Amino acid sequence: MRYFEITLIGVGRADIWKHRSDTYGTYTILLSYLIHYTIATYFRPHIFVHILVVAIAEKHKNTYLCHLKTGYMITGKIKSGIDSIWDTFWTGGITNGITVVEQMTYLFFMKMLDDTQSSKEANANRMGVAIKEPTFKQGMWHNPETDRDVPYENLRWKVFKNMEADTMFRTVSKDVFVFIKNLNEGKESAYSRFMENATFLIQSPRTLVKVVEGIDSLDMTNKDTMGDVYEYVLGKMAASGNNGQFRTPRHIIRMMVELMEPTYKDIICDPAMGSAGFIVESAKYVGEHYKSELLKRENSEHYKNNMLHGFDTDATMLRIGAMNLMLHGVDNPDIQYKDSLSTDNTDTGKYTLCLANPPFAGSIDKEIISKTLTAITSTKKTELLFVALFTRMLQTGGRCASIVPDGVLFGNSTGHKAIRKELIENQRLQAVISMPSGVFKPYAGVSTAILIFTKTNAGGTDKVWFYDMKADGFSLDDKRTPIADNDIPDIIARFKNLDAEEGRTRKEQSFLVPVDEIRANDYDLSINKYKEVEKVKVEYEKPEVVMGRIVELQDEINAAIDEFKKIYL
Repeated sequence: MRYFEITLIGVGRADIWKHRSDTYGTYTILLSYLIHYTIATYFRPHIFVHILVVAIAEKHKNTYLCHLKTGYMITGKIKSGIDSIWDTFWTGGITNGITVVEQMTYLFFMKMLDDTQSSKEANANRMGVAIKEPTFKQGMWHNPETDRDVPYENLRWKVFKNMEADTMFRTVSKDVFVFIKNLNEGKESAYSRFMENATFLIQSPRTLVKVVEGIDSLDMTNKDTMGDVYEYVLGKMAASGNNGQFRTPRHIIRMMVELMEPTYKDIICDPAMGSAGFIVESAKYVGEHYKSELLKRENSEHYKNNMLHGFDTDATMLRIGAMNLMLHGVDNPDIQYKDSLSTDNTDTGKYTLCLANPPFAGSIDKEIISKTLTAITSTKKTELLFVALFTRMLQTGGRCASIVPDGVLFGNSTGHKAIRKELIENQRLQAVISMPSGVFKPYAGVSTAILIFTKTNAGGTDKVWFYDMKADGFSLDDKRTPIADNDIPDIIARFKNLDAEEGRTRKEQSFLVPVDEIRANDYDLSINKYKEVEKVKVEYEKPEVVMGRIVELQDEINAAIDEFKKIYL
């Protein structure tokens, strides 16, 4: 069997597919004499497993298997292993999805530390040198909580995984967990600095043994695989119905990143980072599109140390987000415990790109809100304050794509109108993409939209592009099963060629609206305000015709009843 790779060459619709996936792009099959193909797609919730293309080459009369290497490519064995680990936590009494991910993350980190050092040791041995700055040193480590010395060797995954259950539980819970909480040097500290209030919640030695056995088969140094594994774990957290508000669907994040096209020069921030999905996808996009540029030392240094920034007020989510980044190969991001809307956040004119899905449908204490934000919109509503924050944090010329609830588009309060006026008159609003209410199901049914704008501080809004997204590749019910209908490729293609939108009418799915018309409508940004609904005249039968049919049917029923009475009564 020969294998041919299929290469992603651009963005657009791919007419050869029988089923449309949640990834997007035009694909070219690297085969000559192609005369026939069939396509089979296999889907699972939150994970695009693989696409197989069976091609018959006329020249050799053989069947070749072309395997598309894209999407979340974790094998069925790994997936079932993660499912088994998840079930072990549940049977062990840990049933909250975010807690399962948190505890799993601690163990991932323990194994990552040992796998990384083992890899360095193997390389050092081949070269006949000692490794620099080992995490696990020679000799003893002093445990500050138990006030006793522990051999560094006992803290390593490869050692404690072979211990008896009770000994392993005591070592991991009392020593290894304390060790990772107190790491304060090296790139590992990007994760451990959020461990101060962390708690090891696995209560049973038997549960720990089973989880360790399940994780042991994972190669934590394989960033491609482990990144996809963690995405799958986060998907299970969202599907569990707990803490789903922290997770934006990954295909929506990918769409937004594709729309904004981050470069290796950007300084990117998500001030409500959650599990760091926007930061991860931005890093992946830059890594895939600027490989040659990232070979230069200064560009590589910027990519690793200065490009990616994120804030959150939940230490658990910071730990989960830090692990997500590390498993995707981002070792030194600037992620901080920070209330983005408070006076603690003084970032002004710092970033070139903001991508976010900030919390909404809430309000905060006005006393802690930064005065620079209330100067733009006098409100306590977080969804409005975050939009104001973007305008402050961005450099002039910086760009933003943010998810907002529909109320931001048409709300009548002074705060709502003020933020829309700010985007229209003082910045350059480019697009409003309305999304269907089912996008965030099963844990939220609110209708949302994506706002895209550029900071100018001098206006510049001319025409605003509106798009009415009706399908995102998944059903809009609680099950969110994959379907063929998907507007995402069309959204990306049209946004990147807005000049071609000039001739479109208001009856179509996307169109441009002049800024003067938006001003005349009190800065209303809801698509229904501008969309032209085509009314079709429906002619109904006259009432006497309908009544005649009803009488006719009633006569038939009466006749049947009379006949029944004659025969049986």
